[in-house]
Amino acid sequence: MRVPKTTLRLVAIGDSLTYGVGDQANDGGYVGQIKARLQQHLPKTKVITSNYGVSGDRSDQILKRLQNQSQMQVDLRKADVIVMTVGGNDLLQTLEKELLTNSPKNLQQALERAGNTYQQKLTTLLQAVRQENSHAPLFLFSIYDPVYVYFPEVHAITDGVTKWNQISETTMQKFGPSYFVNINRQLSYGQYQSVASREKLAQQAAKANRASISQAEVLKVMSGQGKNLNRYISTKDNFHPNHAGYGLMTTALWRQMQAHDSFMYQK
Repeated sequence: MRVPKTTLRLVAIGDSLTYGVGDQANDGGYVGQIKARLQQHLPKTKVITSNYGVSGDRSDQILKRLQNQSQMQVDLRKADVIVMTVGGNDLLQTLEKELLTNSPKNLQQALERAGNTYQQKLTTLLQAVRQENSHAPLFLFSIYDPVYVYFPEVHAITDGVTKWNQISETTMQKFGPSYFVNINRQLSYGQYQSVASREKLAQQAAKANRASISQAEVLKVMSGQGKNLNRYISTKDNFHPNHAGYGLMTTALWRQMQAHDSFMYQK
């Protein structure tokens, strides 16, 4: 018979997805929702969460905060479980620079170079995390394509997201008990999960000649407040998940946590 811990400490580290940007319920994104799931599952356990998500942070900026914030280090050392979001802003930086000025071949080369840099930065960040806490299971979210439903034919973005996710998943495996939480398909495709529905999207995009992309078009999508073709993306910025989107993230995380749940119980 396994005995639940009396106190369970979850530390969340990352960017705007950890901070909870876009969550219209002001529930702290996935952090608030996973706390509720854990509390429901372990009614006699006190669940304590620490949220170290900062909007816009790249992997190197998250690392800098970890190196400079003693409270973050203390909380990490005490953590029973660690959850992270990282990589989206690293990729965004590359795409903003390269996507709109380059040929597909040049873009592939730029993504290759940027991917190698990201791998090095992520390695350094995970080393720093594991220096503070080598035993707690680490759950790392994938990134996703927030504008896929508008530009399903623009492979540069989808290829970049896929590449980044492969880098994150392979890199993290070198760092103790680590589990990848893949939300790419659910959040990128939104309600268009079937092949037929995505083919229809692609046909509409082809009619609108959206196989190539301009910065103005992306900005137009992101500034078009009040509606979004993807029901899991916030209508405030058309980029971050909304409350339902964070619900998808939480469900995916919870599934992984239940499969690797020893952190919830006393040794």
